[in-house]
Amino acid sequence: MTQSCRAGGAEVGLTFVGDDSNPTPAAPITCETCAASCCRLEVWCLTDTGVPGHLTVTDHFGRTLMDRLDDGWCAALDRDTMLCRIYAQRPLVCRELEVGSPECLAERG
Repeated sequence: MTQSCRAGGAEVGLTFVGDDSNPTPAAPITCETCAASCCRLEVWCLTDTGVPGHLTVTDHFGRTLMDRLDDGWCAALDRDTMLCRIYAQRPLVCRELEVGSPECLAERG
């Protein structure tokens, strides 16, 4: 069964297995199998989680943001593994984005 849903303002098509009363995603969504789409978003460092200062920038409003390199990816993203190099110290925004959530699916869409 394929189902379309709206997630974060974007339409996402998902393939499910099982019956209509208890659908489950056909393939599990994990950070390890993702293209790290969320790592291209602007991330505000709202709380002190220990993000190393060399990975942040201050915008013209005085907010601390995760730096992004010229390719648009987060400066903390390991380009070889596509995993976060500061996972234990990642910003609150990154911690709160749940794998497979509507927001995650919208970015993957």
